[in-house]
Amino acid sequence: MSFESKEQADSYWKENLSIMLKLLAVWFAVSYGCGILFIDVLNEITFMGFKLGFWFAQQGSMYVFIALIFIYVKQMNTLDKKYNVEE
Repeated sequence: MSFESKEQADSYWKENLSIMLKLLAVWFAVSYGCGILFIDVLNEITFMGFKLGFWFAQQGSMYVFIALIFIYVKQMNTLDKKYNVEE
C-alpha cells in the first residue's frame, strides 16, 4: 500500500478503525446482549423449535460473526478504492 500523503494514510486508518469499532459493537451486542442480558425476554420466542435466547447463545452469534466478516471485507474493499490503494 502506498498513500499519496501522510494525511491520506491517517484518514484511511481512522476510517478503518471506525468500521472495526462499529462491527465489534454489533458483535458484542449480539453475543453478549442477546446471549446473556436479554436471554429471558428472547426465550419467550421460539425459533426453529428452540428458544430464541438459547439459539442466539449457541448458534446465532456465530452466524452474525460470519456475516460481519463479509460486511467488513466489502467495506474495506470500498475504502481501498476510495483511497486508491486496492490490490
